[in-house]
Amino acid sequence: MTFPSLLLALLIALLFGVLYYVARGGTGWSLLLFLGLSVAGFALGELMGIWRGWMVLVLGSINIGMGALGSIVFLVIGDWLRRTSK
Repeated sequence: MTFPSLLLALLIALLFGVLYYVARGGTGWSLLLFLGLSVAGFALGELMGIWRGWMVLVLGSINIGMGALGSIVFLVIGDWLRRTSK
């Protein structure tokens, strides 16, 4: 993966985190949590897609579909864990 495609993947992952924060709300700490979860989920979704050979919505060398799926799964589970720990 080239550096520009890595930056684009990071931008897409951060966009998912910000959109989830806007939809769910919270404090500044939850924004940081959502951004971190989104980036980690996007990276693991991307790696899972490469490992299993699942290519969904590919843009250059970025597997946006699997990255988005991983990001959404991490965000939902992380938000659920954050809310149940209170």
